[in-house]
Amino acid sequence: MTQALTIAKFGGTSVATYEAMQKCARIVLANEATRIVVVSASAGVTNHLVSLAHTPMTQQQTLEVCQAVEDIENAILTQLTHPETVKAKLDDLLAEMRDLALHEEVVHRDDLKDQLLSMGERMSSLLFSAVVGEQHEHVINFDVRKVLRTDSEFGEATPQIEKIEELAGSLLRPEIEHSMVITQGFVGADEQGRTTTLGRGGSDFTAALLAEALRAQVCEIWTDVTGVYTTDPRIAPNAHPLPELSFEEAAEMATFGAKVLHPATMEPALRQDIKVFVGSSKEPEKGGTWIMRNCEHEPSYRAITRRKEQVMVTVKTPQMMYAQGFLQQVFGIIAKHRLSVDLVTTSEISVSFTLDNPANSVAQRLNKETIAELETICDVKVESGFDLVTVVGNHMQSAKGVSSKIFAAVADYNLRMICFGANPHNMSFLVNESDSTEIVQGLHKSLFE
Repeated sequence: MTQALTIAKFGGTSVATYEAMQKCARIVLANEATRIVVVSASAGVTNHLVSLAHTPMTQQQTLEVCQAVEDIENAILTQLTHPETVKAKLDDLLAEMRDLALHEEVVHRDDLKDQLLSMGERMSSLLFSAVVGEQHEHVINFDVRKVLRTDSEFGEATPQIEKIEELAGSLLRPEIEHSMVITQGFVGADEQGRTTTLGRGGSDFTAALLAEALRAQVCEIWTDVTGVYTTDPRIAPNAHPLPELSFEEAAEMATFGAKVLHPATMEPALRQDIKVFVGSSKEPEKGGTWIMRNCEHEPSYRAITRRKEQVMVTVKTPQMMYAQGFLQQVFGIIAKHRLSVDLVTTSEISVSFTLDNPANSVAQRLNKETIAELETICDVKVESGFDLVTVVGNHMQSAKGVSSKIFAAVADYNLRMICFGANPHNMSFLVNESDSTEIVQGLHKSLFE
């Protein structure tokens, strides 16, 4: 396909109801370049599936949660002009979901969890393709598992970039020549064809991976906010949307907690220089944020992010004063368990670092395993109840007065860790979760209002 290619992704609130889906259909049909649409599960469905996958329930409770999912899907189905075209397929998917939810091993087996968690996206893509089909004759609902090849790390699978490119070229590219393709975010499959998932927020990542594989020019992320804001408007009501961001700024914001962006989304976009657009499917006319390699304007302060549920781990050994290789051992263990560390500080005999610790996540499980192994070589102290607040900007370690303004805004609070200077785009603080809202509000007022 020689003409420009755009891949559009819609989040859960954008495909929550029939009316919401119609708005999304209008957006994609208004742009001739949009040939692939990636959808999340309808809002609310994933939460129900997560509880089925992680919480031991009685058969009665399980069936009640399944019914709640069924109600969400059927509410969309009944409003279709021709519901009979997809009813049988939807019934099959709902039956598959029930069977998985009632499987006696589902709470203990990660492969079954992933199969169950994939059902939301598979149902919403089926229904959304029917909604688009009401206005556009050439539309297909494509199973992304045919092309999105991953490893077998269930719950947080790693995509196999070269294999995805090869499969997308042979299976997806011919389809987009004459049809609009609707497919699923968040879901993949391993070498054996077993269903895997990409972890929280993985639908954005899917869109970016497909954009990279097919060399798209633009990847659109449609959500329920008009772009990326200076901070979460629910914390600071005066936050405002940013017209542009560089890939580096966006990557920092995503890594440190900006919910609108998934951290991994920036990597494929950066590798292939694909512009990313973030906008609201409810108000597309309001525009949004463009993320690209170079921005016209690179201010010292661009945004403030917060990431909740952080733990601080301090490892200590009296031998460390003269021990070569202690740090290497510590970080070797962390790497072995595939954890990423955000902040690190060292002293004569101890090292402190932070880990992301959301409940029911792969990270939480790995944290436990990692800490147990660290305890075999040193004393380990684990403290929780922290949030990570980050100021994202440009030239922060070299511009005069930048850090002093930030420190003045947080002067009244206890900061457990500070990380600054390792790169020019951020300054991060580990703070008590009880203080983080006020800290974000104070920083926003000082830097942006």
